[in-house]
Amino acid sequence: MDRIEKELGFPVFIKPANMGSSVGISKVKVKTGLKKAIDLACEFDTRILIEKGVNARELETAVLGNSEPKAARVGEILVGGEFYDYNDKYVNGVSKTQVPAKIPASLEKKIQEMALRAYKLLDGAGLARVDMFLDKDSGIIYLNEINSMPGFTSISMYPKMWEASGLSYPKLLDKIVELGFEKYKEKQEKKISFDEAGDWFSK
Repeated sequence: MDRIEKELGFPVFIKPANMGSSVGISKVKVKTGLKKAIDLACEFDTRILIEKGVNARELETAVLGNSEPKAARVGEILVGGEFYDYNDKYVNGVSKTQVPAKIPASLEKKIQEMALRAYKLLDGAGLARVDMFLDKDSGIIYLNEINSMPGFTSISMYPKMWEASGLSYPKLLDKIVELGFEKYKEKQEKKISFDEAGDWFSK
């Protein structure tokens, strides 16, 4: 906790590394709140993240594709509380969304390009929602996370961003299924085993 205070300062966000929907995440403004937040995050995962808080806008885009992915229009989360937590998302509904986000076209293009670069570097396939922070003070764009299985509820951003880009919900689902078959076929064409003669062969 001393190291967190010295190296990151406050506020910080403490979160389970592998959860979704902001479950187990806390925003900590003073050192006395660290232990409780760390204990909470550890209830959900064996690995936790502790990140320096930034005064930021929450922007995101939807990526779709395998070898030639595309990025949708950028959306924004308009946070109602301290941050976009589980209650804001699914309980009290105080946070809102804006699709497309009210940002300059040049900034939208930069975010889309960053999202696609990250997706390709991680060998993404099918779909992902790429979440960014735009620091209100410095203008720096931070890549927060790549969500490899984003939500598809009535309030979820992924389908909303593609709808704003001209791809309807039914056609989006068709495309995701198509990409799944495409990736499966690609894997089946690769050699997957090793025979006694020492030759690789396809199943």
